[in-house]
Amino acid sequence: METRKQPTNSAKKPVQYKTEPIKAGILNDFQEPYITMPRYNDAISLLDTSKKGLEAKSALDFLALSGFTQDEFQETFKTTVKTIQNHVNRQLKLDASLSEKLLKAFALFDSGIEVFGSAQAFQQWLHTPAYGLGNRLPFDLMDTITGIQLIDEELTRIQYGDLA
Repeated sequence: METRKQPTNSAKKPVQYKTEPIKAGILNDFQEPYITMPRYNDAISLLDTSKKGLEAKSALDFLALSGFTQDEFQETFKTTVKTIQNHVNRQLKLDASLSEKLLKAFALFDSGIEVFGSAQAFQQWLHTPAYGLGNRLPFDLMDTITGIQLIDEELTRIQYGDLA
C-alpha cells in the first residue's frame, strides 16, 4: 500500500509592527492584510511618530496597499525599493521626512478608499486628470506633502459633492 505525502502550506503569514499600536484589516481589492496607523490624522501624533521614524517595513506595506508599481513608488517617495528592503533587513527606521510622507499617504489612501469605495477605483482616479486640481493627474502631485494635501482636499470636495 502506497502512502501519499500531503502538501504543506509554506506561505508565510504577514508580520505586524512590533513597536507601534496597530489595527489590521483586509483590503478587499487585494485580499491582503494591511496595517492602518490610527494616529495619523492628529497633527501632534503624526509629528511625534514621524520624528521617531517608522519601521522600514511600513514602506513595503504601503507599496502593497497602494498597488503602485516599484517605479511609481520610487517616483513618489524618492527612494528605491531596494533601499527600503535593505533598511528592513538591517532593522533600520525611516527618516522623519519619509515617515511623514508615508503617514500622509496612508491617510490619503484611507480617504480615497472611503470616497471611491475600493482601492482599485481610487487608483484609477489617481491616474485621471482632476478638474479641481487644474486637470492634473493626482498621482503626479503625490511626491510632495503639499500635493498630498491638495489631493486630500479634492477628495473632501468630491465626498461632499462640491465638483464646481
